[in-house]
Amino acid sequence: MNVPVLNRSEQKRSQILQAAKELFCEQGFPNTSMDEVAKLAGVSKQTVYSHFGCKDDLFVASIESKCLVHGVNQDLLSDPSSPEASLALFAKHFGEVITSPEAVTVFKACVSQSDTHPEISELFYNAGPKHILGLLADYLSKVSAMGKYEFKQPHHCAVRLCLMVFGEVRMRLDLGLNVDDLQYERDAYVQDTVEMFLKAYKVS
Repeated sequence: MNVPVLNRSEQKRSQILQAAKELFCEQGFPNTSMDEVAKLAGVSKQTVYSHFGCKDDLFVASIESKCLVHGVNQDLLSDPSSPEASLALFAKHFGEVITSPEAVTVFKACVSQSDTHPEISELFYNAGPKHILGLLADYLSKVSAMGKYEFKQPHHCAVRLCLMVFGEVRMRLDLGLNVDDLQYERDAYVQDTVEMFLKAYKVS
């Protein structure tokens, strides 16, 4: 497998995103400055601003890059003729994103600061959940057009699938509880969820 080689600008952007994710998770959005991001990334503050115009943009890019790292993107949902395989893969990668320590930490931070900094929650929702639900709803609409399954309200269907994938694991993680006893059956749970979801919308 060939690993793509990043040019100097791409490498710096990657360093900035990695530093931003670490700081946002460790100390929260309000307490993270662009100066700190630049220092941790080993670049100048000017370089940070040349890639990301403001801290809001950097936060959004950090959330989006987290999804991309786990393969949750438009390419994953590109074949409406094979929803069984595509949705199984989507659920697997989406499940990895939502149960990652970074995702749980950022979500908790947004909730804890929602009264004083509601704009952070909105940034997070738009860059993460809303974006993913949009991709999934668009895909389900295309699947419906193939005739094998019927998703009359694609957005609602997308919400149902995503929330089912959350499962008990994510509920416990949000409460800071141990999930070791659930990990051995997590893959089977996700696969069963997709099968049940498709069965519910199959055209008889």
